[in-house]
Amino acid sequence: MPLHPEIAKALAAMPAPPPGPLNPEMMRAGEESQVPPVADRLPLHSVEDRTARTSSGEVPVRVYTPVEADAYGLLVYFHGGAFFLGSLETHDHVARSLARETGLKVVSVGYRLAPEHAFPAGLEDCYAAVRWAAANGESLGWDGTTLAVAGDSSGGTFAAAVAAMAHDDGFDRITHQVMFYPSLDLDFDVDRYASLRENAVGHGLETAGLKPFNAFYLDSGADPADPLVSPVKRADLTGLPPALIITGELDPMRDEGELYGRRLQDAGVAATVSRYDGAGHGFVQHFSWIPEYHRAFEETRDFLAR
Repeated sequence: MPLHPEIAKALAAMPAPPPGPLNPEMMRAGEESQVPPVADRLPLHSVEDRTARTSSGEVPVRVYTPVEADAYGLLVYFHGGAFFLGSLETHDHVARSLARETGLKVVSVGYRLAPEHAFPAGLEDCYAAVRWAAANGESLGWDGTTLAVAGDSSGGTFAAAVAAMAHDDGFDRITHQVMFYPSLDLDFDVDRYASLRENAVGHGLETAGLKPFNAFYLDSGADPADPLVSPVKRADLTGLPPALIITGELDPMRDEGELYGRRLQDAGVAATVSRYDGAGHGFVQHFSWIPEYHRAFEETRDFLAR
C-alpha cells in the first residue's frame, strides 16, 4: 500500500538536508531542539536519571516506573540513531510509551556514540547495562521474572547483539528481545535484499543514505562481517530468547529484519515477525501518535506477557 498519508504529509513539510557531509554535532543539536518540555510528556509514576556503574564504566540510564507497585518486570531499551545520533532525551517518548503500555519498568540506556567512541563502546555499554539491571534488581524493584531487551533501528541491532552476547556468556536471564525495524545487516549491497531496491526512495530513509549514515560506526572499527555488527550473519541462532521483530512495509531495511525472524524460527526460537503496512523506517519513534502505529507498543505488551 502507499505511504500513510500522515507520514507523507510530514515528509513533504521537512526541509531539504544541508549540502555537504553529515555533521554529527549539528544533527544532534537539531534532534535535541525538537524534544518537548517535560510538562508536555506522557506522565508516569516516576522518571529517574541514574548512573549504572558497570564493567564498561559509568553508563547513564533513565528509569521509567509506569505505576506504583511492589515489583515489576524490567525492559532495557536501546535508542536508535545510526549509532551516532539519539539520546535519552530524543527517545524519551518511546521509553515512556513502552513503560505505559507494557507495565514494565523501563531502563533506557545512554550508551556511547560513534564517531567519538569506537566500536564496540556503545554495544559494551548496552550489554553492561543489562547485567547491571539484573545485578541491581532489588533497587529497581525487579520481580525476578521478565528481563527484556528492546531497541529501534540501530538500537535493534544492539538488542539482537546483546541477546547473543548474553547467550554466549551463559547469562540466561534475558527472557525476550524486541526489535523495531532493526538494522541487522550493515552490508548495504543493494542486491542483497529486494526492499533496498523497492523502497529506495520516497519513504523517509533512503537506501542511498544508509552508507553515509552508518559510516561513523563502520569507520570506528565495526566490521559488517562481524555478527555483533550484523546479527543476521550469526551462524547459530539456537537458544536465543523469544523475539518480536516489527518491520515497516516501505522501509529499505524491511527484508533483513524479516529474514532474521525466519532464521530464528528455523533455529527453534519463538519469533514473531509483524509488518506494518504503509510505514517507512522510524515510524515508532516519529509516528506512533498515528493509532495504527501506536499499536506497536500494544503488540509489544502482548508479546512480553507471554
